[in-house]
Amino acid sequence: MSIRVVLADDHPVVRAGLRAVIEKSKEDIAIVDEATNGKEVLEIAEKKPVDIYLLDVEMPHLNGIETAERLLKKDPKAKIIILSIHDSRIFVQRALRCGVKGYILKESAIEEVIQAIHEVFKGRFFLSPGISNYIVDGFLGKVGTGEDKSARNSLTKREREVLQLIGEGNTNKEIAQKLNLYLNTVHVHRRNLMQKLNIHKQADLIRYTIKEGISKL
Repeated sequence: MSIRVVLADDHPVVRAGLRAVIEKSKEDIAIVDEATNGKEVLEIAEKKPVDIYLLDVEMPHLNGIETAERLLKKDPKAKIIILSIHDSRIFVQRALRCGVKGYILKESAIEEVIQAIHEVFKGRFFLSPGISNYIVDGFLGKVGTGEDKSARNSLTKREREVLQLIGEGNTNKEIAQKLNLYLNTVHVHRRNLMQKLNIHKQADLIRYTIKEGISKL
């Protein structure tokens, strides 16, 4: 029986490249569906869960880590691999803390994706060699705690969506259109975000989304 995989990335070229590698490998792996954003992944998972979710970290509407958090909240046994161009500690930290089992860099994904899928499917971790030193350093037990984490955890799902769109440079009007909200509702969410995070300037809010790995660097 094949390992069933959902591949999510907003770049068609990336999806096509990874699909080609997997199909040419003749391994027992099958990409059963593709998605361009996190919301599509959640819809697919709702209809028919799969064995492995391969998620780009920088998808629009709902990024890979937020998507992983929602998948794992609904199904703690979900097996997820993050694809990323970022090897910074904060991205790896957030992914592993939320329960992701694999984190591979896009620059080496072609060489590593098959092994990563097999390892994560077996219940083991897989990290690209370039970031595995973070585990050796023991960062999982030393960072990401305290007031910042508490504030982030206090955000609602909608507030997280609004925060990501703010970090991606969207105006209130654009956020309202993308999330199908009234403009005044977006203003309320923005005000609540600033209050909960104790951030009172637009520039500082954007910097926060970058530091926390919520939006693109």
